[in-house]
Amino acid sequence: MALKNSINLGNINQMELQHLREIIGNHQTMASKFDCYANQCQDQQIKQLFKQSSQDAQTTATNLLNSLK
Repeated sequence: MALKNSINLGNINQMELQHLREIIGNHQTMASKFDCYANQCQDQQIKQLFKQSSQDAQTTATNLLNSLK
């Protein structure tokens, strides 16, 4: 499940910011791995599951990153 709505992260401390950076990086890694898995699948249902998971992870990373701006 992706984070679909932006959240206000304007008042966070340095430790929280570092944790968010790590979470964003982890979601970007997940998106990349799921996309790679999808490209290796022969079964279309599993391929679609990995593609959707990749998109959800990227959406979450993007929304968290945009919330920091």
